[in-house]
Amino acid sequence: MSEQTRVTVITGAAQGIGRRTAERCAERGDRLALLDLQPSEVPAGADALVLTGDLSDEQVVLGHTAAILERFGRVDALVNNAGISFITPAEDTTAAGFRRVLDVNLLAPFLLSRELGRVMLQQGSGSIVNVASVAGLLGIADRAAYNASKHGLIGLTRTLAAEWGGRGVRVNAVCPGWVKTEMDVADMGSGAYSDADIEARVPMGRFAAPDDIAAAILYLTDASASPFVNGIALSVDGGWAADGSWDTLRLRKR
Repeated sequence: MSEQTRVTVITGAAQGIGRRTAERCAERGDRLALLDLQPSEVPAGADALVLTGDLSDEQVVLGHTAAILERFGRVDALVNNAGISFITPAEDTTAAGFRRVLDVNLLAPFLLSRELGRVMLQQGSGSIVNVASVAGLLGIADRAAYNASKHGLIGLTRTLAAEWGGRGVRVNAVCPGWVKTEMDVADMGSGAYSDADIEARVPMGRFAAPDDIAAAILYLTDASASPFVNGIALSVDGGWAADGSWDTLRLRKR
């Protein structure tokens, strides 16, 4: 698949990781389908289709799939990036709140993977990248619904990788640590944590930037760069999931 003909679908493309991924994909010449609840900005010079709607709604996904195929005729990469956070103690988490997080963070990626994965399977090639989280690898307090959704997304990734890898479709996940995005600003504004909390916990001593995550996504969607990479959960977290040190020990090593 040449850089000029690759078709990449990105969800949550209006801001943060999704927007930066769209910009990076446009720079390498991808044609883009940009999906979000709100209209996404088209990167300069890109051939892009902008679609809006709730991706946890099966009919919306079916409609988007038809529109993408009508415009481009194929799909080479799907980046399931759209997601929501939900910070509340487990004992205060409502069933409705829990379901909404699972709908957006897990059901929507499944629906998109099912529909666009069928296209890739017919082509005999394609790459799906699910944006999970360190919260899909570790337990983090006050995030029962979010953690469950991201653990589930990694499980979905591995299952599809096992099911589809032999038919030319690779499925992988990236697991970001804390990233400076609009979601982070909103969560921090609630008083849930501070910059210092995150910077002290990360061995590299900083938040990720959207570009850090986008670079990993581009690697996994490029069949020439990662042709035999399938079923992994790639941590892009500055060492968060690798470091079992307590804070004073970690900070002494900087």
